[in-house]
Amino acid sequence: MDTSVTPFSTVIRTASHEQHTEAETSTFMSDLLGGRLGVDAYTRYTEQLWFVYRALEDAAPALAGDPVAGPFIQPELMRTAALERDLTHLHGGDGWRETLAPLPATAVYAERVAECARSWPAGYVAHHYTRYLGDLSGGQVIRDKAEKTWGFSRKGDGVRFYVFEEISNPAAFKRGYRELLDGLAVDDLEKQRVIDECKRAFALNTGVFRALGEEFPLSA
Repeated sequence: MDTSVTPFSTVIRTASHEQHTEAETSTFMSDLLGGRLGVDAYTRYTEQLWFVYRALEDAAPALAGDPVAGPFIQPELMRTAALERDLTHLHGGDGWRETLAPLPATAVYAERVAECARSWPAGYVAHHYTRYLGDLSGGQVIRDKAEKTWGFSRKGDGVRFYVFEEISNPAAFKRGYRELLDGLAVDDLEKQRVIDECKRAFALNTGVFRALGEEFPLSA
């Protein structure tokens, strides 16, 4: 695909399609969305998200003025506070903070996000894109299933991670985000590296799903 005429947002979406599909169709996620796993599995998944989003969002203030990553740092996307509210609800209190540890696959994922944030802003954008645009899209399917399967209040505690209260028009927001990608201030070689990092992000996410699947196998 010729990146000089095709919008970069289209190039990056097309190039990472295979990895995206693999993540979406993981056994764990299929079982979770199929209602075949309990709320404990959903809680464990939410815990892993907390580590990844802390890596993304702890780095955000330092990147806000960066010419490449800065335009993507938008407060209305931030998820950490919502995740913490969900986890407090799921655990019945704040005690989870003292005992929670990431799965090894999650630790690797979060460290890669942090590494990019420290040393490679364009790589950070790849991780930012794969997470937040996914949350605004497929994340809504997870919210709907979670509400129906485990009885959470609609858009309430337990699923607040998926509720972007400050984004009134998700479709318009996603269009604007893709326009930022199209205008990414890097050359074609760097854009290819961003695509590769995007694929890596999906692979890291799939690794977390695989680890969760091993922790929550369906009994035969």
